[in-house]
Amino acid sequence: MTIVGRWAGPAVAVAVLGIVVRRIGTGPFVDGLEAVDGRALLAAMTIGFVTIACCAWRWTIVARGLGLRLSLPEAVAAYYRALFLNVTLPTGVAGDVHRGVSHGRDAHDVGRALRAVVWERGAGQAVQAVLAISVLLVLPSPVRSAMPFVAVAAAALVAGMVLVGRVRVGGADSRWMRARNAVVSDLRSGVLHRSALPAIVLASTVAVLGYALLFLVAARTTGVTAPISKLLPLAVLATLAMVLPSIAGWGPREGAAVWVFSAAGLGAAAGAATAVAYGVLVLAASLPGGVVLVVGWLPRRAAFQPKGAADA
Repeated sequence: MTIVGRWAGPAVAVAVLGIVVRRIGTGPFVDGLEAVDGRALLAAMTIGFVTIACCAWRWTIVARGLGLRLSLPEAVAAYYRALFLNVTLPTGVAGDVHRGVSHGRDAHDVGRALRAVVWERGAGQAVQAVLAISVLLVLPSPVRSAMPFVAVAAAALVAGMVLVGRVRVGGADSRWMRARNAVVSDLRSGVLHRSALPAIVLASTVAVLGYALLFLVAARTTGVTAPISKLLPLAVLATLAMVLPSIAGWGPREGAAVWVFSAAGLGAAAGAATAVAYGVLVLAASLPGGVVLVVGWLPRRAAFQPKGAADA
């Protein structure tokens, strides 16, 4: 990856934040920070635990399907650590790379472990997309009129991917066929297997509901009193924006929240304040990951100390 490509995502995120601040000022950002109280933090920690546990369970299922051993307690600890790194480092994906590499070193197969992380995250995002389309088709939102076209386009994309996967180019030893066979094998054994798919869908559904519920908590914390039927589509749209390149989660989320809240008649300031409160709550929910990171770092540091220092 070139330097330009590496910094393009953060640059766009900074630009989005700059546009939002220029449009509505810094007041809503301060309001979002000040609105977070103890009850909201407790709710964030509780919802975060359930969500992370479901994501970790999904990871163990995919990893075992690919032939890797991964216990649920280990997966929960690693997922907490990954979330903490994702929300504190600029790229927003460093934590996922770290848990994949760490698991791969323990399992003596870094490549397969990284593939397990990719398929686990991909499966979660696929379920999130299906649920988002379903919610936005049923409930009123600023994008409801376009959702039938989005649903058709998504179905066409899936069909196209299936057709491309069936294309045979070159011989059995060609690069395309080796890559195709590896992808098909991973999907069949790690995601689409009949013993894995229902659990993956269930875990991903609960996780998506957790994201949406935390956004609703943030909205109520900042004083938004709109009914849940009106807020839920906005939460879906705002959390979908989090898959875009960002700075530790900041940027596209705030831009999307400002737009959807304004389009829904709730005000751009309310959208910005809710997005900021949501970011704070996500950070609070990830704090146990910082503890996991420190606890895992201390033994390594002690191992590299000189013998005299260790004795002292």
